[in-house]
This record gives sequence, C-alpha cells and structure tokens, in this order.
Amino acid sequence: MRYIFLSLLILLTACSKGKVAKKNILNYALTSSVSTLDPAISYDTVSAKVVYQIYEALYEYDYLKRPYQLVPNLADSLPVIEDDGLTYHIKLKSNVYYHEHKSFKEPKARKVISKDFVNQIKRLAITQGSNGWWLFEGKIKGLDAFRKKFIHSKKEYKTSQDYLKAMLAAKIEGLDSTKNNELVIKLTQPYPQLIYALAMAFTTPVTDEVILATENNLNEVAIGTGPYYLTQWKKNSVLKLEKFNAFHTSNFPSEGDRFSYENELFKDSGKSLPFIEQINFHIMKESQTRWLNFLSQKIDLIVLTKDHFPLALDNTGNLNKEFSEKGIELQIAPTLTYWWLAFNMTDPILGKNLKLRKAFAHAINIDEYIKSFTNNIALKANSIYPPGVKGYDPSNTLPYEYNLEKAKKLLEQAGYPNGKGLPEFSYDVRGSTTVSRQMGEFIEKELEKIGVKIKVNLNSFPGFLNKAKTGQLQLWQGGWAMDYPDPENVIQLLISKNHPPGPNSTYYSNHEVDKLYKKLFFAEDEETILKITKNVEDIVSRDLPWVMQFYSRNYILHHKHLKNFRQSDLINNNFKYLKIEP
Repeated sequence: MRYIFLSLLILLTACSKGKVAKKNILNYALTSSVSTLDPAISYDTVSAKVVYQIYEALYEYDYLKRPYQLVPNLADSLPVIEDDGLTYHIKLKSNVYYHEHKSFKEPKARKVISKDFVNQIKRLAITQGSNGWWLFEGKIKGLDAFRKKFIHSKKEYKTSQDYLKAMLAAKIEGLDSTKNNELVIKLTQPYPQLIYALAMAFTTPVTDEVILATENNLNEVAIGTGPYYLTQWKKNSVLKLEKFNAFHTSNFPSEGDRFSYENELFKDSGKSLPFIEQINFHIMKESQTRWLNFLSQKIDLIVLTKDHFPLALDNTGNLNKEFSEKGIELQIAPTLTYWWLAFNMTDPILGKNLKLRKAFAHAINIDEYIKSFTNNIALKANSIYPPGVKGYDPSNTLPYEYNLEKAKKLLEQAGYPNGKGLPEFSYDVRGSTTVSRQMGEFIEKELEKIGVKIKVNLNSFPGFLNKAKTGQLQLWQGGWAMDYPDPENVIQLLISKNHPPGPNSTYYSNHEVDKLYKKLFFAEDEETILKITKNVEDIVSRDLPWVMQFYSRNYILHHKHLKNFRQSDLINNNFKYLKIEP
C-alpha cells in the first residue's frame, strides 16, 4: 500500500455543524502534514487516514475478521466474474449520495452512478502525479489507448474545460457504465487482484461536476460519499471532518474472529454507523508532543515510539500499572508494514557495483537498529515478503548478516579499500524529527566503521515523497504498508514499468522478475504462486536493491473512553466503527 511515515501515528476525524457534545469528538494526531486529499494521488499512510474517511470504494475489509475478507461497500454484492476471469459485473447500491458541492444542480441529491467509477479510473490514467496507474496499466481493454490519447494532448484543446469534457466523454471498451447501477469491467488478461484494487481509495468515485469545477485538481477538495466530510484544513496545524448525515446505510458487524470475541467488540453489532460526530486531526510531528497531548487527553490514541516504551511498559512488555489505573489501555497489533535500506540502482556507483552494495549489507547492525528504534518490538526481516502474505517462509535466510570484517573485504573487492576513492553518499530520511535524524545518524556511524561517508538529509515527509517520485534519492530507508494481502503487491515494487513516479523508487530492473510478475496473474494454484514468489525472492536477494531491516508491530495506547478500537494498518476506513463514551 502506500509510502510510509516511520513512527506511524495516524488519527481519527468526524465533526458536525454547530455545537457538538464533547463526548462525540475524536482527536487524532498525524505525524506529518497531509500531502494531498486527491484519491488518485494520495499514497502515503498519513493522507490515507483522512482520505479514507471521506471517500469510499466498491469494497472494504471486514472490520473484525482475520484473515482479511473483502465485503461490499458501495457495491451491492461481490462481483459476478465471467469469461474465465476477464469480465466483472458489479451492481451498485442504490441511494448513495455525495457530500454537498456547489457544482451539483441539486446540492443534496447527487447520487452515485457507475460512470463516476469510470471517471476515477480515467483520472488514474491522465492526472499528473497519479500514483494508482500501476493498478490498471495493460489490464483493462482500451484503457492504455485512452491514456496515450489524453495524457499529453491537453494543448490540442482550446480550453482545459474542452479537454476535460472530451476526456470524460471518451468511451473505453473495457469500462461499461451504460447502466447507472452497474459497472462492467473487461480485462485483457486475468487479474485476480482486481477486487483488492476496487477496495482502494484509488478507485473511489468522482463526479463529472467536481472534475470540471476544480479543473481536475482535487488536492484540497474532497467530495466523496464517506461517513465524514471536510470542514476545515489549516496546513501544518489541524484538519477537521464532520459526520455526514446523509451517509448510506452501514451497520457495525455482528461476526468476527477470536480476538473480537475475547475483547468484546460486538456490543454495538447491528447499530448504524458512524458513531463519532466530529474528528479533529492534529498535526504533531514530534513524538514528545504527541505523548504529552495523549497524557493530557487532548488526543485519544497514540502509537508508541522508542522514547516512550520505557515509560509505558514494564519489563515484561505489559502496560505499567500507573497507566492502567488512569483508564489507559494497550493493544498490540501485527502489521503488514516493513522496512529496508534502499539503493538507487541508476546511481553510477551504488547501482553498478554489487560488491559495494553487499559491503553495505554486511556493515549495518540490524539487531542494534531494531533495539535502538523499536525497543526490540519489531521482528527482524528474513524475506522481502512480510508474515501473513503468501511467499513468506519463516525458515528463509537472507544472503547477508552483520559482519564488519566481511564488509571490509567486500569493499576492497568492490575497488574501494577502506572506502578510498568513494564520494560522500546522500542518505535521505523520511522526516525532520529527532528520531528521523537519529535513524540517519545510526546508518552514518555504521558505514563510517568501514570507511564509507554519508551525509544525512532531513526532509518533510511530503518532500521525501516528492524525491522518491522524481528519482532524487540515492540511499534511503525504504518502507511499505501493503495495500492488500497478496504477494503481487510486494513484487510490483520491483518491476521495471513501475519506475518513478511509480512505486519502484529504486529503479531496479530485472527482466526475469518482470516475467515472473506477469505469470503471477495467471497462477491458479498455491503451488505455482509459491514457486513464483520464491524465484523472485532469490533474484532480488542476488541483485540486492534492498537490504531488509524489520517488520513492524504496533503498540497502541488509547484512553478507555475510546470504544470498538481494533488496530489494522490495512483497514484505513476504521473511524466509522469507533465510539466515544464518557
């Protein structure tokens, strides 16, 4: 899924006009400024927490079931699949309305129709900065031809309105919205991951009216169908959402897994959503600021960072008694988020010298890194796939380990004994906080031990994302929060056609990996899938565009008045299930 901001801490939003009872207000801290509200562009965990409360997709993940299961959201049912997996028929729910917008002829009565989904897929193809094109490139009949026609043809039209009208009116063979209540998608090849794509913000519906009224610039405009709508946005300060009173029927689930029953998460089963009236997203970049605001109950939830583990937890990893006595609760959650050291494979030195990359891999003490920055909470990575995803093998071993003597020998074999002849490399971190700086300094000191010099560059998180999209990174910490629990979502980070502005920010290319990726779409049995994922793992470990670090686990504290909370880094539209009780 998405570019990640380390020390992930994301918060909840809902707000209603006029005076609101305090008990119905949720306060959530974001670790960085929101980069965009455009669902075609948003691809980081910070902006996602806001976007997913405003926009809705055809499908969503069941809040209480694990393993994850997709269920209808704006769709009336799961898709009917025909033609050996090439045609999808998707019925839409009736009477789903958008938030108010001045462009609607009847402000309170703009219903969702199937063309709105076609609009958004078109936007993925032609919008500057789109991060979702990889989902559909080469997969929907006629879509690539549409993109080729419109992505660079704006100058051929007298006005931008003429261009947008032509774009919106253009027919695409594989996208049929003839019936307002049914979307038909025709594929060029089997694409079993399509239903996952249809659960992402990338495929949320957008109306003709809003596209034309905004000149297709939705960075600061958000008109969706979700349980909350935008009422205020002060950059670098606060973003507020209110409950959407015309929200379509949605109820709290009545089934779940063992965790759900053990934690009594069914008290509100069958009740209409959402419960929260208002959400205040507060921009709090420093972990100490978030900590103090949590203790003073100015925010309702916090993901622990390394500085606060010793304060909150005892020697056994349980919540300290003084916090539990104050009505604070702890939830420990596995994630589908993981991290690695990344190389720019187009760099004339780093990208061309495998021995040099191997030297780096052996020079960095990942165990000490995990101890220093996760309080030994994270799990050391042993694969390019995270646990819980097909392809992950707990017995797998990586072809490198911390060994300074071996690192020095590899550096000599690379042609740079003791680092002589190497320039200073740039190491970009994902933020400008104290922890971000310390993470960079750790890597700097580790590489100094073998004679390699690096310069640590601090960035705002949006600034880091821009560097990733424009190929300006040389050496950095890569990270990924998976969009869906499928190995394809990992491998797509490593294929040639996803070079920046796509998600393959390393510019790694291997023809065999590209071929195996394509084969994955035609794999019908688990044995074949596992064979493909193992082959990809072997090739990537040999080429070494990534040096794997760790898999994240989250330790979350929340005040007792926050009910129905269940952590998931895959379910971003979870705020509608939450409840505040005094």
